[in-house]
Amino acid sequence: MPNGEYLRYVALGDSQTEGLGDGDDTVGLRGFADRLAEHLAAGGSEILYANLAVRGRLAGQVRAEQLGPALALRPDLATVVAGVNDVLRPRFDAAEVTGHLEEMFAALTRTGAHVVTLTFPDVSRIVPLARPVRPRLLDLNDRIRAAAGRHGVTVVETGRSAVATDPRLWGADRLHASPLGHERIAAATAHTIGLPGSDDAWSLPLPPQTVPTGWRTAGAELRWAAAFLGPWLGRRLRARSSGDGRTAKRPQLLPMTVLSPSAEDRGQRELS
Repeated sequence: MPNGEYLRYVALGDSQTEGLGDGDDTVGLRGFADRLAEHLAAGGSEILYANLAVRGRLAGQVRAEQLGPALALRPDLATVVAGVNDVLRPRFDAAEVTGHLEEMFAALTRTGAHVVTLTFPDVSRIVPLARPVRPRLLDLNDRIRAAAGRHGVTVVETGRSAVATDPRLWGADRLHASPLGHERIAAATAHTIGLPGSDDAWSLPLPPQTVPTGWRTAGAELRWAAAFLGPWLGRRLRARSSGDGRTAKRPQLLPMTVLSPSAEDRGQRELS
């Protein structure tokens, strides 16, 4: 489909696509998928947009719960982003996860939709305690690229961009992108699929900043572990998910409007 002529966009995935880290459950979540829909709407055509993503979902759950509804919406553009929740689980089967992703790639591309996916940055650069999962993540990225190649799926290589591991692109929990991070992911996607007005500015580094060292670093790690790692481990031990009882925030195709930049967005862009 020619650049800028996508009219029906459907997003499938987990918390990243739902938009955690960009707004909250009180004021509403935005996220990279909403921001990409705004890029599409900026072209002047009426864009219909649905977001089926639910936080905490594993790749198999995304396939089981979201693929059917997505196909029923007949998108001409679809983003499929899942797998990180699987990587973080003790039992991880890379082939199984990739199989779920590939089934979604195949089913959506068969309908004529342009399907887009992402690779994931090295989380151990953001969360040092996550170093043991680094080989899993790199393997999953390679498998995603291979599966995407078999089905003509476009891969947005956020996993290879150095700026993707800048702490300022991540929220306080270090698991979800900050508003600036979501903005960069949306801009990377827009550039990769060739939307008018997009460019590679998303990949540029942020201005240098002073990095804490010594006891300040240790104290920050302890505070993060208490505030975020502990509750996350508690949910795993209880076999609970942050997405339990939740449904998609935007299950139907609805017109997308372009939001005027918020003060927060303007401030975040000044950093970039």
